[in-house]
Amino acid sequence: MQNRWQEIITAAVQFRHQLHRQPELTWQEENTSRLIREQLDTLKIPWRSCARYGTVATLAPDAPGTHIALRGDIDALPIDELTDLPYRSEQPGCMHACGHDGHTAALWAAAAWLKTHEAELPGPVTLLFQPAEEGGHGAHSMIEDGALNGVEQIYGWHNWPAIPYGQAVCPDGPVMSGNGTFEIELHGQGGHASQPELCRDPVLAAAAITLNLQQIVSRRLPPQAACVISVTQIKAISAANVTPETVSLGGSIRLSQPELRDTINCLIKEITEDTARSYGVNAQVETAKRYEATINHVDAATRYRDALEASLGSDWSCNSIHLPIMASEDFSYYLNRIPGAFALIGMAREDNYQHSCHSPHYVFNDDLIPKVVEVFARLVGAPLPE
Repeated sequence: MQNRWQEIITAAVQFRHQLHRQPELTWQEENTSRLIREQLDTLKIPWRSCARYGTVATLAPDAPGTHIALRGDIDALPIDELTDLPYRSEQPGCMHACGHDGHTAALWAAAAWLKTHEAELPGPVTLLFQPAEEGGHGAHSMIEDGALNGVEQIYGWHNWPAIPYGQAVCPDGPVMSGNGTFEIELHGQGGHASQPELCRDPVLAAAAITLNLQQIVSRRLPPQAACVISVTQIKAISAANVTPETVSLGGSIRLSQPELRDTINCLIKEITEDTARSYGVNAQVETAKRYEATINHVDAATRYRDALEASLGSDWSCNSIHLPIMASEDFSYYLNRIPGAFALIGMAREDNYQHSCHSPHYVFNDDLIPKVVEVFARLVGAPLPE
């Protein structure tokens, strides 16, 4: 079986490099899904399409034990790659800059190993190759199309460059934050820059609003709440000597406690409108929910930690990272439906594999693939290579 294990890992790394050369954006993963399904056909694993470009495959469907799902995401990002990898992206403006190609390859390798031991699996194992994680709510669409039918527990993971290789985190409770966006339109009275008294300046109001919104976290929420409010855009198109009529702002919120979302959105609206009014400017505020926080279930997280320790060693737990991290994941949709857990698994080695996710310089560490397959095998009760 050791030879079979090495064959699978070698093939999985090659598969990842193939996916890396041919990335596809959210809800455009047609070729990626075709390649995944061809690989499943080669393994003689039955599958069905789900949420268009998603794929659901199940092993040992009649086994009597707990039905467990394992998930990998498949979409890429609208980023021009700036690495010198021999298998760098061949698609201008598109790159696997978050390691979803690695997640997909690891799930395929797990499928291949579990297929070899299908008769020994204690319960059914469903493999979810999910599209549209990057803001496309792909997990929600997969659930709506029946991806969790019959599934009792679910496990997922994300590579994390800020954690050293050989370490991971998998807490009880929140591991990643929820997020949302806001858009603000300010309407004032434009005019000549030399006559400010005749204008109602939306640029000045925008600057004040940007500063005042920062008081939500520092003064209006409990200090124990892990939240971020960031104004990331100010658009005031004008000439150097013209005060514009309108200015737009946009930004992002991050929160680890779902019950705070309405409070934060109400405060954004209240502070924006009151500040704008004090500058003689009208404000329109729109907020939008994106993903909820990814919150691990205690029993599932305990099982996951046991598998991580057995695979990574006694020093597996990373204590230097602050949790929850403020990035978001649509794996939260699954954990809001059924028990499960999500882990962040480190990949940094000395000066390598440390560029953050979503960086054009990001590089995935292929050494993660066999470790993740081993963890997955432990979670579902499959044999391991000797």
